[in-house]
Amino acid sequence: MKVGILKEIKTHEYRVGLTPGAVREYVAAGHSVLVESNAGAGIGATDDNYRKAGATIATSAREVFASSEMIVKVKEPQPSEWTQLRENQILFTYLHLAPDPDQAKGLMKSGCTAIAYETVTDAHGGLPLLAPMSEVAGRLAIEAAGAALKRYAGGRGLLIGGVPGVPPARIVVIGGGVVGTHAARMAAGLGAEVTILDRSIPRLRELDELFEGRVRTRFSTIEAVEEEVFAADVVIGAVLVPGASAPKLVSRGMLSSMRKGSVIVDVAIDQGGCFETSRATTHADPTYEVDGVIHYCVANMPGAVPLTSSQALNNATLPFGLALASKGFAAVLENPHLRAGLNVYRGRLTYKAVAESLGLPFSPIEQAAA
Repeated sequence: MKVGILKEIKTHEYRVGLTPGAVREYVAAGHSVLVESNAGAGIGATDDNYRKAGATIATSAREVFASSEMIVKVKEPQPSEWTQLRENQILFTYLHLAPDPDQAKGLMKSGCTAIAYETVTDAHGGLPLLAPMSEVAGRLAIEAAGAALKRYAGGRGLLIGGVPGVPPARIVVIGGGVVGTHAARMAAGLGAEVTILDRSIPRLRELDELFEGRVRTRFSTIEAVEEEVFAADVVIGAVLVPGASAPKLVSRGMLSSMRKGSVIVDVAIDQGGCFETSRATTHADPTYEVDGVIHYCVANMPGAVPLTSSQALNNATLPFGLALASKGFAAVLENPHLRAGLNVYRGRLTYKAVAESLGLPFSPIEQAAA
């Protein structure tokens, strides 16, 4: 198969769909790879690095779109990109369609086969292609919170870990999944006072054992969320409903009872955010203030550390990408985990949670492929 790699064009997005090392795997498997010139610049990979890995270099994104049977990306296609997709072309990338009706309609109009990293599953019911970026984002969330807490950034002027004789920051993590766990690990490692809220008792037990008492766990109710958020210096939004819009757990009205200069980091912003006042920001302008509370809502947080992120993402996507390259759409039909990743096919939405979030018709794969 002819596989195409584009230079990402989202603001301050430096990751790349395939590293030179991953390209070697595709070439070794008998596939041809076309890479847009400078696609790997963000991770320090030159066009010569890609040539040595066996790729051909294209002078433009248009050439990659026109010549490739499958496009492997990182972030969701931007308007100038989805208009270049065509019928039966495979798109393999993060999509996050639930809060993005324009992109969903653009992909449907193109007729492409769009497979979303964030809904591909594994044998344990996990999300293996979302997990590595969730790990990165969870850890970065604490770094972002530490920066936003500084007084010159509008924060309370608080050091996350405190110093002897001075209490540390109180950090509340809403959601005990991959993002929440890694955020809590970073925060606890810095010496913060950390609480994780979750609605799964078994997961809270796991977290309690994992952190051995260094992190508080609490069952998430309306009352518990209010009590913890009002007392917090930092609130990390780490709630995920696969494929669907994130639930709004902190309302605009609650901000007035939060500490002035406290910080919200909404890692769920790719799925619409779990705070009512969240709106997507960029690495170029990452924060804004509402009612005295600093909001950090960057929609592609792992893009800030592209070398780590690209390598971690490629490690996870490689077997799925190779299966698609080898078998095409047949791989989706044969593999239930890839089938779970299918969001758009032949102009139809094939992921139920996405269709429901957008208020558009849902077509099961059996119906769409008929």
